[in-house]
Amino acid sequence: MNEKYIRPLIFIFAAALHLVIIFFFVIETKKTSQEPFEFARIMKVTDIAEFVPPPPVSDPDIPQVEEIAENMIETDFQPIQEVLAAGSLNIHSFENYLPMHMVSFRPQFDEDAITAALVYPPIALRSGIEGRVILELFVDRFGTVQRVTILREEPEGRGFGEAAVRAFTGRKGTPAYANGEPVSCRYRYPVVFRIR
Repeated sequence: MNEKYIRPLIFIFAAALHLVIIFFFVIETKKTSQEPFEFARIMKVTDIAEFVPPPPVSDPDIPQVEEIAENMIETDFQPIQEVLAAGSLNIHSFENYLPMHMVSFRPQFDEDAITAALVYPPIALRSGIEGRVILELFVDRFGTVQRVTILREEPEGRGFGEAAVRAFTGRKGTPAYANGEPVSCRYRYPVVFRIR
């Protein structure tokens, strides 16, 4: 065959092959891009009367109401009962924590016991970082720390605040006094962490 006819035939064959390949990929991508059809789920509506809970299991070791009623003791006086309105019971309303400027004597804590309870944060100790924490202690009228709040921690995120809170949680000391009587108060307490 003549070279004049072979080159155009090769070109036409190559072009046709390219068109077949492109057509094949276009059809394949259209098939894969379609999302599968999802049928609606069927839900069964049940009447509440159809579901009957099982009867409660009675334990012979637990005393029944009749047995408890037989063991009641009568008294001659009526107990004092106070009925509170719904939602009026607030745990923090029982203690009125006075600010420091309203107390005569601030609460006292055993400094040696606090120092012994303070644990230097290991990460800060390895890094050679010193810190300072300012706590607000809520001390009740019996001298017990009821709540501890971190007001400032320098540097933050190194564990100094958590270590200070752990050392003061539940700590017992001498309460604050106002007008000669023990009172609950809010007391700011600085804690300094130094490497020796």
